[in-house]
Amino acid sequence: MISFSCLSFDQLRPAELYEILALRQEVFVVEQNCPYLDCDGKDLQSWHLMGRDETGKLICYTRLLPEGLSYEGYTSIGRVVSAPQARGTGAGKILMERSIDMCYHLFGRQPIKIGAQTYLLKFYEGFGFQSTGEAYLEDGIPHTKMIRSEK
Repeated sequence: MISFSCLSFDQLRPAELYEILALRQEVFVVEQNCPYLDCDGKDLQSWHLMGRDETGKLICYTRLLPEGLSYEGYTSIGRVVSAPQARGTGAGKILMERSIDMCYHLFGRQPIKIGAQTYLLKFYEGFGFQSTGEAYLEDGIPHTKMIRSEK
C-alpha cells in the first residue's frame, strides 16, 4: 500500500525536501551515472507528489510542473523516480496514474508533455502518451518528447 501526498515547494518541510533530493540523486546521479544539475530552479514553482510505503519511507516521486514552466502550452510531469526497492511492485504505474490525475486536479484538463528516457517509451505509452518524434540527448541519456492529449 502506497500513501501519497502532494505539496507545493513552500509546503515541504526541510526533511521532506531532503528525502526528495536524496532519492533523485540516488537514482539519477549515482545509479544512472549521470552528473547533472538537479536543482534547476523549477522545483520552486512545482508541486511534489510523494509516495510512501507502510513504514513512511519515500519510495516514489514526481515533480508536477504548471503550464509554461517546462513547455509552452503544456503542463508537465518530471523527475519520475522509483526507489530501487520499489521496482517491480507496480509502484511506478500507480505513481504515473496519480501524477496524471493530480496534474488535471491542479492545472485543469490540458495536454501534458514529458521528456521521457527513450527506453521507457512503452511504459509511458501505457498511460496515453504519444511520441512526438523529437529525440534528443539530455546529460548523455537518449530522451524523447511525448504528449498526452487531454482526455
